[in-house]
Amino acid sequence: QVQLVELGGGLVQAGGSLRLSCAAHGRSLSPYAVGWFRQAPGKEREFVAAISRTGDNTYYADSVKGRFAISRDNAKNTVYLQMNSLRPEDTAVYSCASRYYSSSYNSYEYDFWGRGTQVTVSS
Repeated sequence: QVQLVELGGGLVQAGGSLRLSCAAHGRSLSPYAVGWFRQAPGKEREFVAAISRTGDNTYYADSVKGRFAISRDNAKNTVYLQMNSLRPEDTAVYSCASRYYSSSYNSYEYDFWGRGTQVTVSS
């Protein structure tokens, strides 16, 4: 089992930046693709970004493309989500999840989830 812990959320003004981290405990993250998802109050969980096992391939939702960047450091067992030019509509709980071998846009295909971290963007 992979235990995932997200850090880095907080309150930021519109236009600001935050970097989220997703640290794995108990097992190496190397064999797993990792995705970031977010859920705002009253809305369904949505895909944000994903990264392949090696980091060679990344995928983004259209709403964050060009503003967010996902990366990973397998030596540190950690995946990052750099969020720039934040907007109030980015406000949500952000969660990371791991999926064995390959990435997916679908949350139901991920096996292990962190508890999430709150990101609030003020206007």
